[in-house]
Amino acid sequence: MQLRFLGKNSTPGDSPTLYASDQDSYVIQGWKVYANELLMQLDVPEGQTVIEVPTELFEHLTKDGQASGDIKQFTDPIMLVTEQGTCVLQGPQMHNPEALSQMRMPDYETCIEVPKSSITALLEEDSGPDHSR
Repeated sequence: MQLRFLGKNSTPGDSPTLYASDQDSYVIQGWKVYANELLMQLDVPEGQTVIEVPTELFEHLTKDGQASGDIKQFTDPIMLVTEQGTCVLQGPQMHNPEALSQMRMPDYETCIEVPKSSITALLEEDSGPDHSR
């Protein structure tokens, strides 16, 4: 799997990062979630993990041809939005050695891989139920 760096939101010691893959997916690197109060709100299946990233990280989607990176729907894979304005995401933990070798990731971070369609759906306005029948 080849990754294309889209961008990061960094402060010293933190590096949430967004990548596009050649597998029609996004790889999102973020802080591992250890907070019990957050984890207790989620049902995390085997093989999945939970990360936290700044909402602003998605602004880098414009570098992958998206018109904007403004999240308009906070649905799966975004599970929660914190009081600090960060997003808690859940998805399959990345284990691909080729992809991981292209990343620089501190011990307190991990990454998930999600289909591009799951992320681009977050950018669309929710039109609500269809009552046109």
